[in-house]
Amino acid sequence: MMQNYMDFYDKLRAKLVAFTKKKNGKDRKFVSILLFVPDLFHLLVSAMLDKDIAGKDKALIGAGLAYFMLPLDFLPEGLLGFGGFVDDIIVATFVINTLINRLGASAIEKHWSGDEGLLHVLQKITAKTEKITEKVPAKNMLARYITDEQKG
Repeated sequence: MMQNYMDFYDKLRAKLVAFTKKKNGKDRKFVSILLFVPDLFHLLVSAMLDKDIAGKDKALIGAGLAYFMLPLDFLPEGLLGFGGFVDDIIVATFVINTLINRLGASAIEKHWSGDEGLLHVLQKITAKTEKITEKVPAKNMLARYITDEQKG
């Protein structure tokens, strides 16, 4: 099982690297964050397997993983190719930020396999995707939820 997961991770990373090398100009808008897709997915899977993370938090992680895997989402990969991962990145970032706020950064950072620091990556992703989320009608509702979660 773990070998299949690692094969998926390695294949996805290789395909994304090849894809991003082909893009230029306007098409490069989200390339810098697309490279984080395998690392975000890996973090969520690893955190799901962490026996120290409570069931309530694993439910949130499971929802994030389900969004990655379900074929129909806001920006479907089947129609948009790798560009369809942008919404998955936004959802994963939301889940990870929520977990960091609940459990502390160290509880989540230990699952991070990326080359850059996790908190730095989350800041980059948030800055890059802010323009997208401003256009989403549910943004205010999501912002209220995040604020409520952070308060306790």
